[in-house]
Amino acid sequence: MLGTLVSTVLPYWRTSAHIGPNIVTAVANMKGLWMECVYQSTGAFQCETYNSMLALPSDLQASRALMVVSVVFSVLAVVISTVGMQCTICMEGSAAKGRVAGTGGGLFLTAGFLALIPVSWTTHEVVQTFYQANLPSSLKYELGDCLYVGLAAALLSMLGGGLLCVSCCETADGGRRGGRRHGGGYPYPAPGMGVGTGRARTSSQTYRNPTLQMGVNAATKAATLARSHTSTTTQSSTPAQGAKKDPRRNPAVGYDVTGYV
Repeated sequence: MLGTLVSTVLPYWRTSAHIGPNIVTAVANMKGLWMECVYQSTGAFQCETYNSMLALPSDLQASRALMVVSVVFSVLAVVISTVGMQCTICMEGSAAKGRVAGTGGGLFLTAGFLALIPVSWTTHEVVQTFYQANLPSSLKYELGDCLYVGLAAALLSMLGGGLLCVSCCETADGGRRGGRRHGGGYPYPAPGMGVGTGRARTSSQTYRNPTLQMGVNAATKAATLARSHTSTTTQSSTPAQGAKKDPRRNPAVGYDVTGYV
């Protein structure tokens, strides 16, 4: 945005070429979109704005319009992108935050493309004019600093806009792929849905771990033997320790098909 603004305002689009007989560097002429300036070796710097806008060449009028629109789009892109960035608290937690950042990226792309057109156009015109053999050296110009700044600003705007758009698309795509769509009654099946038949499901199935069942059977046999041994002896007055019930080995405890106890 700053590069586009600087290249739009300053008059360094064309600078006088000191070649051939025009080697006197005491005076330097500069032309821009809005004014024409003269710099003298004594330090004097004078500028004169163009008197009539309609009397200007059509390419200069188009360059003015494109650069102004590019600046406006750049300002809007900065504001919108700031709202949509993840490091800001604006619209925090909203699903539209990524789309706002993508909108700012689109504006950056448009602003960079609009700024690239007049910069490239003027560069081509200056180069073509410079290499014309039948044109006096005093009428030839070289590339000004604003053309380089405008070109860099346009490329950076398009690069930044592209990155914002790509990150927005990846965020939206990741949300669609990463999110799990569960049916009604998740994690348990809906009451009216059967497994593969479409009929109503009237009872729930319970899964019992075979390993736990084997452990329960062994514990039951051990407890039975301990009770029989206790009944035949009179030395012990307390029940066997193996007869204690362990709630974790209760045969009635099972695991549901979904994995929840």
